[in-house]
Amino acid sequence: MTSNGQAHHSPGQAHHSPGQGGPPLGVLAAASAALFIGGLLIAAGVAHRFTPGPGASASSIAAYATRHTASNRISAVFTFGSAVPLAIYAATANARLHALGVRAPGATIALAGGLLASGFLALSGLCSWVLAQPGIAADGAVTRAISDLGFATGGPAHVVLLGLLVAGIAVPATILRLLPRPLAVAGLVLAAVCELSSLTLATSALYPLLPIGRFAALAWLIAAGFALPRRRGSIPRRAADQAVAV
Repeated sequence: MTSNGQAHHSPGQAHHSPGQGGPPLGVLAAASAALFIGGLLIAAGVAHRFTPGPGASASSIAAYATRHTASNRISAVFTFGSAVPLAIYAATANARLHALGVRAPGATIALAGGLLASGFLALSGLCSWVLAQPGIAADGAVTRAISDLGFATGGPAHVVLLGLLVAGIAVPATILRLLPRPLAVAGLVLAAVCELSSLTLATSALYPLLPIGRFAALAWLIAAGFALPRRRGSIPRRAADQAVAV
């Protein structure tokens, strides 16, 4: 206590205001997952099949786009919409990690990865929307190009960057014990799987990595969103003391 009655903080003791916690992370991740899965189910439910992949012929892609215009347009809207809560999740997670004392690049990596993953997912949704417009499917080459771009942006690009969002949260969460250890370690493993999915650009044999990485990462983000504390007072003291240095 100083002479004028004000509290004195030692140099090693940081003063933290309560601040605002932002929207619930778990709810944001669940909303993004629900919108994305909803779009898939709408398209697959009407067509009784999923959208043809990059290995399909231009004629089959054009035929699919022509026959299922309405469902593809609705699915595109859902996919585009799912990118919005994902971007908000990334920004909120970045602020939450800083509030918990994380000063290492992990928080910024989470922000960059999440925003880029959201952007590529939105672009994939827009590609699907373009394919659903009248007359586009009449040109097989254009249809094939837009379809492949939609796959690349919503597949490898999105999943790899989604892995950066997971890694950016999981690494400091592991070091500082911000999450239960099994959940934090699972995030590290999932992030590695997401990064390995970049190899799908080289060979179609690794395409299964895309849905594994995507849906497992979304599930992890939901769980981590609900488990991540809002204040440093909610984490073990030793971890809190390490936070500024990590």
